[in-house]
Amino acid sequence: MPAAESAAQAAGPPAPARPTAPRRRRRAWDEVPRWQIYLPLGVYLLFTLVPFYWILLFAVRPAGSTSLVPWPMTTEHFEKVWTERSFATFFQNSLLIGLATLVMTTVIALAGGYALARFDFRARKGFMLALLCSQFVPGALLLVPLFQIFANLRMINSLGSVIIAETVFQLPLSMILISGFIKNVPYSLEEAAWVDGCSRFAAFRIVVLPLLRPGLVAVGSFAFVHAWNHFLFALMFLSSQEKQTIPVGLNTLMGADSVDLGALAAGGVIAAVPVVVVFAFIQKWLVTGFSAGAVKG
Repeated sequence: MPAAESAAQAAGPPAPARPTAPRRRRRAWDEVPRWQIYLPLGVYLLFTLVPFYWILLFAVRPAGSTSLVPWPMTTEHFEKVWTERSFATFFQNSLLIGLATLVMTTVIALAGGYALARFDFRARKGFMLALLCSQFVPGALLLVPLFQIFANLRMINSLGSVIIAETVFQLPLSMILISGFIKNVPYSLEEAAWVDGCSRFAAFRIVVLPLLRPGLVAVGSFAFVHAWNHFLFALMFLSSQEKQTIPVGLNTLMGADSVDLGALAAGGVIAAVPVVVVFAFIQKWLVTGFSAGAVKG
């Protein structure tokens, strides 16, 4: 035993254990071959982009050409629909209706959503249920009562009738979304502002409103795009050509016996450009807003 102890002391302290590299956990993404992910995405992208290329092809290809490559390119179809078919007026009317609907829907939904999120009144649950049930009512069922109301108010053939109809149609969903956004803002922030001397409106404007920016962008963009693309209300409430909108203008390009494909494609491009631009600039805010409103409330 003494000899063994002396030999151990002469050998020195035992070498520390060599650390082992941590094992990398394999995720489900790493276990799936890349081609099984990119192939369906590529097919879906091709399925989505081919119609856009087709409409651009007819819009910039000379009349009578059957080439699949738009060369030489021409702008005659755009000039025709913009000047001869009054698409400049249609574009202006659609833009005015879309912006007015955006502002009215956002302001009213903001006030109603705040009341639903912060006040506990007796009819609150019943009102929320009514808002949800209203989403099952198609817009076509509202045409007759809205037409009678606007006729009594002498608002037929007025852009204001379409703006009011679009706002009424967009308000239920917008109020539900806004109330969900406001519920995600801690109530203690408003209480702290009240302690500092702010009124309820000042606390809402200074504390809550800046935090609702993604939600407001989501609701406003949804209202604008729907008002821009909606066909039914403009067709029923606007009779004169100088009051028509882009969707109704596109419908006038299709005759009973023939269709000018070049002009129709150019009009479709003009109608799609504002929507594409809007979504390109607000994509980040839109995704953040809808995800924030879906978490709670």
